[in-house]
Amino acid sequence: MVRSPFAADAGAASDVFVTLGMLAEERGTDSAGLALLGGWPGLGGAAFGSGTGCGDGCRVLSARGRFSALWRPELLPELDRAPVVLGHTRWATQGSPAHPANASPMAVPAAGDGGAAIVATHNGDIDAGDLRSRHALPPASGTTDSEPVFQLLAGCADASAVTGVLETLVGRAALAWVHRDRPTEVHLARAALSPLTIAVDTEQNIYWASNPRWFREAEEHTRARFATVVMLREGTYLKIGMERRPGRRDLPEVLATANFRPTARDTDMDDRVWTGFTLADEQCDRAGLSHRVVQRPGGTAPVPTAA
Repeated sequence: MVRSPFAADAGAASDVFVTLGMLAEERGTDSAGLALLGGWPGLGGAAFGSGTGCGDGCRVLSARGRFSALWRPELLPELDRAPVVLGHTRWATQGSPAHPANASPMAVPAAGDGGAAIVATHNGDIDAGDLRSRHALPPASGTTDSEPVFQLLAGCADASAVTGVLETLVGRAALAWVHRDRPTEVHLARAALSPLTIAVDTEQNIYWASNPRWFREAEEHTRARFATVVMLREGTYLKIGMERRPGRRDLPEVLATANFRPTARDTDMDDRVWTGFTLADEQCDRAGLSHRVVQRPGGTAPVPTAA
């Protein structure tokens, strides 16, 4: 979530975030986490205390199991004043859920010169060995396929560099990340298959989640009303933020967009990609698939590709 500094009631957006976290349990209960980032730009807002792997101005909480077990009401004051919040539920693919370093959000430094860390989440499953064979990456702290992606993204300074990394991914991926030195900007990307939906409420708070249905349910159970709910197409990158100029408060908006050509393995087409989707939402998303496909030994039948 990127919170509007002008919203009349911070609690309404916080309620949506918690509701989305609970609903996301249908897509993963192996582990869960959230990251609270930054103070208000231009206000000298108090930074959050140190959190796991993060440092001043950021707090990361993660644990094995459900989001509903991680969440507790005493976190609400921090959530209400956080300009940016990342949430995640995990359905483990690569890397044991018993390993604490495998839970997201992850705080990961840049490869090479150890530049500013990012705090990031990934839904999907990618060929991490392929990435490591083509890039000189530092040793990982965990055993997931997500960490090498985050190491590469941490070193990206612009949209061209980001899409360059995203085009090297092979597999399913939906990603959200924040650079620690720019905590009021969120980067979102949908590569192949793994769904990603963006929503904007009438107070201009911006949210993202896997399933568009969750926003319809959030309207039923919270005070928020959504002006826009859009499923991103494969190969879409967005940068969202609230500072057109450093130190100035602005309404959250899309600051940059780019497109790229995602790649999946022929084994990646799996009905579980759309777990929890209504039939109409699933059919709409499938109709727009445009990734290219690489063959793997023992792969499945051909899947939709772009010409």
